[in-house]
Amino acid sequence: APGKRRLLHIFNIDRDIPFNLPDLGEGLAEAEIVAWHVGEGERVVADQPLVSVETDKAVVEVPAPRGGRVTHLHGAPGDIVPVGGPLVEFADGEEAGVADAGTVVGTIPAQPPLPSRGKAMPAIRALAEKLGVDLAQVAPTGTGDTITRADVEAAAAARAEGAKPLRGPRRAMAQAMARAGAEVVPATVTDEAVVEGWAAGADVTARLIRAVVVASRAEPALNAGFDGAALLRRMNERVDLGLAMDTPDGLFVPVLRDAGARDEADTRREVERLREAVAVRGIGREELQGATITLSNFGALGGRHASLVVVPPQVAILGAGRAAPRVVVEDGGPAVRRVLPLSLSFDHRAVTGGEAARFLAALIADLESET
Repeated sequence: APGKRRLLHIFNIDRDIPFNLPDLGEGLAEAEIVAWHVGEGERVVADQPLVSVETDKAVVEVPAPRGGRVTHLHGAPGDIVPVGGPLVEFADGEEAGVADAGTVVGTIPAQPPLPSRGKAMPAIRALAEKLGVDLAQVAPTGTGDTITRADVEAAAAARAEGAKPLRGPRRAMAQAMARAGAEVVPATVTDEAVVEGWAAGADVTARLIRAVVVASRAEPALNAGFDGAALLRRMNERVDLGLAMDTPDGLFVPVLRDAGARDEADTRREVERLREAVAVRGIGREELQGATITLSNFGALGGRHASLVVVPPQVAILGAGRAAPRVVVEDGGPAVRRVLPLSLSFDHRAVTGGEAARFLAALIADLESET
């Protein structure tokens, strides 16, 4: 495929040639088989689709690294395959006796099948074996991606109750939330914007997006990336805004690129395109990565204020609750006005309370403007 490279290794001519699951994205450890496009005994050509796998909320086609006859398929739809784990075997001697360690962007060494997604002490491995728990399916919550006794016992309890393992987007969400819970020091400030002056039929999402851009320019500390291990903070000049979208399959967060360079009409078109792509599961993995700050307009479903989860390396997420008429003080007396509740959650390791308050104040000032 264009822009992709093959890593070739010489194999002995008396055995089949394996093809392992390649590295399909940043930090990806595993993928779930969705559907095979070839069968055992079938002849394929280089770059022909072999299998569709689901990674972090996106379905990706893995192409054949070579031409030849498929002798064995490893795994069935629904199986989880670790990066570097075997996918397909080709008959040897049919194309110069070469094998591909994976179709990748960049160069990586061939990896052996991973025994586990996390580290586990011998006693924990013994407990897992006793309880019949597959450590490769256990999300580690201990320090340094260590699988704990509680992780193994929880997995065993879930199996005993007949619970089904999480797959696809829900699995990815669980892993992301576990990482956020282990790393981030969360804090939240809340306030409200009086939006009585908005025109009838105003595009709430577009107004929120514009306000996030304005606030990010006024207080850049919230539109930043933070490396907690190295204690490094990177300020982002461009606002690449993650848009939290609820679906029956789980949470998706596609990214609106360079939100500050778009007018309202362009913003509306791009948001609709992303929504449609998410709805039909046609969103590309690259469109789910690289957000610098996130917006969750959960008020469209319900709720007023919330403590939201910041997913590193981002440092902030803005939540908009349900707008409704409320009694406010105006000119020294009570008045009924349409009010939009706002919640700003941030990583207190990288953002001060003052920075968060200034961001929220700038955001409210833009939302309360009538144009």
